[in-house]
Amino acid sequence: MSSTLFRTKNVEQSIQDTEEPEHALRKSLSALDLTVFGVGVIIGTGIFVLTGKVAKENAGPAVSLGFVAAGVVCALAALCYAEFASTVPVAGSAYTFSYASLGELPAWIIGWDLVLEFALGTAVVAVGWSGYIRSLMDNVGWHLPAYLSGREGASGFGFDILAAALVLVLTCILVVGVKLSARVTTVIVAVKVTVVLIVIIAGAFFITGTNYQPFVPPAQTVAAESSLKAPLIQLMFGWAPSNYGVMGIFTAASVVFFAFIGFDIVATAAEETRNPQRDMPRGILGSLFICTVLYVAVAVVVTGMQNYRNLSIDAPLADAFKAVGHPWFAGVISFGAAVGLTSVCMILLLGQTRVFFAMSRDGLLPRFFSRVHPRFRTPHRPTILLGVIIAIVAGFTSLSELAELVNIGTLFAFVVVAISVIILRRTRPDLHRAFRTPWVPVIPILSVCASLWLMLNLPAETWLRFAVWMVIGFGVYFLYGRSHSRLAGREQSTAGRAPGAGTVP
Repeated sequence: MSSTLFRTKNVEQSIQDTEEPEHALRKSLSALDLTVFGVGVIIGTGIFVLTGKVAKENAGPAVSLGFVAAGVVCALAALCYAEFASTVPVAGSAYTFSYASLGELPAWIIGWDLVLEFALGTAVVAVGWSGYIRSLMDNVGWHLPAYLSGREGASGFGFDILAAALVLVLTCILVVGVKLSARVTTVIVAVKVTVVLIVIIAGAFFITGTNYQPFVPPAQTVAAESSLKAPLIQLMFGWAPSNYGVMGIFTAASVVFFAFIGFDIVATAAEETRNPQRDMPRGILGSLFICTVLYVAVAVVVTGMQNYRNLSIDAPLADAFKAVGHPWFAGVISFGAAVGLTSVCMILLLGQTRVFFAMSRDGLLPRFFSRVHPRFRTPHRPTILLGVIIAIVAGFTSLSELAELVNIGTLFAFVVVAISVIILRRTRPDLHRAFRTPWVPVIPILSVCASLWLMLNLPAETWLRFAVWMVIGFGVYFLYGRSHSRLAGREQSTAGRAPGAGTVP
């Protein structure tokens, strides 16, 4: 039984499956499109909110170093993703990579994990977008009825009509074509990057040098907790992270890391890229570099504009401009955040549908969902199904407590991809690799260690919810996926045709 659970799908077969007419996606994306996708999904509320929160509570002005540390952790994973995405240019990202190296059951686990990560991420972002839009509407005197404003704080019936509508509109755009999605994303990204640059350039004129003193505030020990809301590392070892000081920088990194989530989604579009061997590494690494530079610059500016002790947690950038007498920028920042979240939502939904499509094409989910639209050449069936489900979830559910499931799912994917690089280097050294992760196995091992460290800093209740989702996934695999696997069917067909089938030669 163990041999069937860990059967691998070779790279050549994965690429061959992408050429089946009814299951082939249109190749239309360039390196620029991929970079735009990456920047579009990475830059979200993190840059507008986390900067001030982490500076005030964890690191002080040294929060900029926390962004650098988080960027390094992501870069380690990005190098692994770049090798795989250029070597195995197939939809599915970490799911496809692990199928080629670790085997079917690990591939199913990571695919099931990614479905949760992207679906929940899309819903959370849609709800956040709705909040910004309602705020802007309130500013001009437009007010939605309470029962159409979401579940947050609702006493009776509550449905977030704006969040659901956003998901449905983006679903339609994704059905029409990924190139249209890229064009829409390009416009959105241009707007929000412009807003970020305005914050950096305008804020630089209001920097006061004394606000950087001390750049690394004295360390303060945090009391350990005993509830499920405590980080897992506290419950396991009794260790509590410290705020400020050198360790505070790493505590900050574990928090702001979540502002970088998304670059891995670029890898899900490998099959729709015209020249994936060249363009995937450029898109993945380029988008991560651009966002890291912007994050560090914003952190330097905001902590220079206002003393870190006085920064607000809810809207630090907007309030920093209010503190220096320029409240007009608060509206610009809110507009940029609302526009920016649109692209985040779209690309998360794109990533999820591609993983679902890849799993369906392999037979682990119903093959019905792997047929592409005859005209648009997009996986329209899973896109519509998932879009409707996520719209309902976003409309009816308050997801603030579940948002950290997105984080643990991403880190788990990082671990799997890094391990897969090491394994595939040993099992298939003959493969042509247009991009090679440097210093293997050192870089992948460092990536695994860094990701596990950040996972241990997540609350224990997040691990518990993640475990429940994984148990459900095991059930689905053994009840459906294992018996419908196309790879299993091919093996049985080959065995049936081989001389002396069923006997040991």
